[in-house]
Formats: sequence, C-alpha cells, structure tokens
Amino acid sequence: MSERIVLLFHKMHGLGNDYVVIDESSEELIPEYKKAEVVTSLCRRGFSIGADGVIFVSPSNVADIKFRIFNSDGSEAEMCGNGIRCFGKYVYENDVFKQEKMTVETLGGIKELVLKVERGVVELIRVDMGTASFKTRDVPMISDAEEFVDQELKVGDEPIKLTSISVGNPHAVIFTENMEKIALDHLGPLIENHEAFPERINVHFVSVTGPKEVEMITWERGAGFTMACGTGATSTVISGYRLGLLNKDVLVHLPGGLLQITVYEKDGKLGAFMEGDAVSVFEGIMELEF
Repeated sequence: MSERIVLLFHKMHGLGNDYVVIDESSEELIPEYKKAEVVTSLCRRGFSIGADGVIFVSPSNVADIKFRIFNSDGSEAEMCGNGIRCFGKYVYENDVFKQEKMTVETLGGIKELVLKVERGVVELIRVDMGTASFKTRDVPMISDAEEFVDQELKVGDEPIKLTSISVGNPHAVIFTENMEKIALDHLGPLIENHEAFPERINVHFVSVTGPKEVEMITWERGAGFTMACGTGATSTVISGYRLGLLNKDVLVHLPGGLLQITVYEKDGKLGAFMEGDAVSVFEGIMELEF
C-alpha cells in the first residue's frame, strides 16, 4: 500500500550551487530506503523542483545538528562547502538551532560554523573546513605513491598533471594556464570516473591570476558542471599553498561568485576556513507518494 506525504521544502543556493533543503530534525519524512530515489526525482530540472542536490537536516548525537547531502544522481556525499553554508542559514533562520556558533556533524567529520547575523538574517557564514589529507589512501586513490601531488595521470590518451586531496571528500585539482581551452564536459567525467578513483572524484581546473587570487571551474562528482564548489575551493587553495603557488589568504572566483579561503596549519597538517554567503530562494509544498 502506497503512502502519501505533504512535504515542506526550501530552495536555497550558495553561489549558484542550488539545493532542496528538507528538515528532518524532528522526524524522518522520507524513509531511508527511498531517499536516493526521491532525491533523483526532486533534482530533475524541468520535471520537478530542480537542484544540484538535496540537503537533509537531521538530529545529531555528537554535534549540535547533523548535515546530510545527496547529489542529484542519488548518491550521498561526505561534505559540501556551499551546501553547509545553506544548511547553517536554514537552521538558524528557521529556529532549528538558533546560535551564531554551531558544530555540525557530516560524513566528512564535524565542522564548526560561525554566522554573521544582521537583524535576524544570516549574511555570511565562516566554516572551519578542518585539515586536509594528501595521502592517496585517504582520498582514496589507487596509486603506488603515498601522495599524488602535482603528478601526471593518464586520462584517455592524455597525461594530466593533478593533485589528489581529501577535505572530507575527494578532489582532483589541476592547475592550468589555458582555462579557456579546457573541455570540461569531456575531461570532467573521464577524471571523475577514472579507475584510479574507486569512489569517483570531484574535478577542478584552476588558473592562478596572482598569489592571492584564482579562477576555478568544477565538474562535481554525481552532479556534473556546477556553478561553485566550496570543498573544491578549499582543496584548490590548500593545494596551491603547498605547491608554493598561493598565499594563505586567497579569493576564489567561481562561475557563481566569490569565496574567501584562508589556510592554517594544525598538528603538521594544512586546513582552511571558508567564508561566503548563502541565499534562500523560495519555499514550497509538494506531495510525495511512496
């Protein structure tokens, strides 16, 4: 026997990276076994709400609140920088957790958020993205090398120099001087699904315009081209800093807007703060049938 529910949702975006936000902090609305199917359906542009992914607000036993993020193909991701800023704005403005500092449980670890609030509206969110790992076992990446930093990987018939890094989720960072010649729709899926990356990978092509500024385009794992990627911007700046290409404070230009990334060092590892805004677009009600 089918079950029908009335679902309240919010549509939000961070620099054009857009999400459907569903509040399950009080009760589970969509059964776990149906989440991937529902996510895929909700994200279909032109047929449903349309989004790069779906965010679920959930209770946590280890932090103030829990963040879950599903890609448009129904796969669950460990973390999402733009998504977690939308999450922070949502839980504050909708009285789920109304504190300007909060800890958030994610599959990529616990993240700390600091909100800049003016007249009850969250204007800016600063996220401690935690420390990164260049270890291939942590990405994960199949390689004989302990770290794959600025090394060549054969992609199709072409060797591409990249750095693999994890900031709770996996990233391949490729610095290039010819951004306008990058065939993202071709190279993005080839690298995302490369046999070296058993859990697939997010792909970023980056042009350094100065030690404090970069331009970046993204092919996101499970979603394709996206207007912005917060964890990707974090991975890019940390990688660029390690390679001596960038300073600690870097402004990242993405198709959807700007992010400020600040690198720090902790216990011999590199981490970063990410700062940017999030936007509430609209809220609505729809019926779902299981």
